[in-house]
Amino acid sequence: MKNNGTLYLIPTTLGDIQPDLVLPVTVKSIIEKLDHFIVENNKTARRFIKNICPEKVQSELILYTLDKRTTEQESNSFLDICEQGTSIGLISEAGVPGIADPGANVVLLAHRKGIKVVPLVGPSSVILAMMSSGLNGQNFAFNGYLPVDKSEKKFAIKDFERLSKAKNQSQIFIETPYRNNGLFDDLKQSLHPETYLCIAADITLGTEFIKTLKVKDWKSVPIDLHKRPAIFIFHQM
Repeated sequence: MKNNGTLYLIPTTLGDIQPDLVLPVTVKSIIEKLDHFIVENNKTARRFIKNICPEKVQSELILYTLDKRTTEQESNSFLDICEQGTSIGLISEAGVPGIADPGANVVLLAHRKGIKVVPLVGPSSVILAMMSSGLNGQNFAFNGYLPVDKSEKKFAIKDFERLSKAKNQSQIFIETPYRNNGLFDDLKQSLHPETYLCIAADITLGTEFIKTLKVKDWKSVPIDLHKRPAIFIFHQM
C-alpha cells in the first residue's frame, strides 16, 4: 500500500521584503520539491514561489484556490493528491497558515485522513506582536475581528476589557487595513484610560511600528494606520 504524501504548512513574508530575511532555508528547500500548493490567491502565491525559488517552472505548478468562495466539496478534494502519495504545500497569504487564515479546515481534514502535517517556521504577526507588546504572554487570546456595527463594537470592546481584567488575559485583534484608524479611535474612546494598548503595524518591514502605552497616553500620539497591516492588543491590569 502506497504511503500518503505530507501536508506542509508554508509561511510567507508579512509584506514586501526579501524572503531570506525572515524565512529559514528550510522553507525554500520544501518549496523546491513540491509542485502542488493550496493557496488563498493564485497571483500572489505564484509571485512568492518565484521570489523564493526562481528556478521553479511556473507552468508546472498546480494551485488549488482556498478562499471565501471555495465550497466545502472543493476543499475536501484538495488532499486527494496526498492520498495518492504526493505531498502538497498550504501557503498563507501572509504569515503562517491556520492563524488568522482560512487554512485551518484543510489541516483538520489532513488529520482526519491520516495525512502527516508538518508546520514550517516563519513569521506570525500575532505572535510577534504579542512578543513585543510587554503584555501577558502567559495568558492571551486571539479574537480576530470585532463587530463592524459601531454600538456592537463598543459593547464587545468593553466586554473583552472586563474579561482581560478578570482573567489577567491580553486580548488580541485584527482589522481590515482600511478600517484600522476607525478601530484605533474606537479603542481610545471605549477603553478605560488606564488600560494598556499595544499597536503593532508593518511587522518585520522597514516601516515597522510597535508601541505599548496606556490609552490616555495614546490620545496625544499621532499615527496613521490606514492600509497598514496591524495587530491591536489591550490588557486591563
